[in-house]
Amino acid sequence: MTPKNDHGESVRAVRQLRNVRPVYAGGAALWATSAAWTGWEDPGSRQMWVSVVFLVVFTGLLSVTSLWVRREQSAGAGGPVHHAAPRRTAARRQASA
Repeated sequence: MTPKNDHGESVRAVRQLRNVRPVYAGGAALWATSAAWTGWEDPGSRQMWVSVVFLVVFTGLLSVTSLWVRREQSAGAGGPVHHAAPRRTAARRQASA
């Protein structure tokens, strides 16, 4: 049997990845600032290297997340668009007597 790609899970995953990207960007900015500050005050210290490691981690997370979002958007662009059915049926209108 061929594997099926669940469109609902894909849309939810892209939305979650989009929501987490600013967190990773903020973390990368924070650790870049920390690494620069610590490198200026005490170059080569343990605190500077810890900041650099966290900067690399958050930059990697941001890069991978952005790559996944771009890949999911391009994969979903070729398929047909399915819109949800209306939640309630249209009421029947009867002519007044």
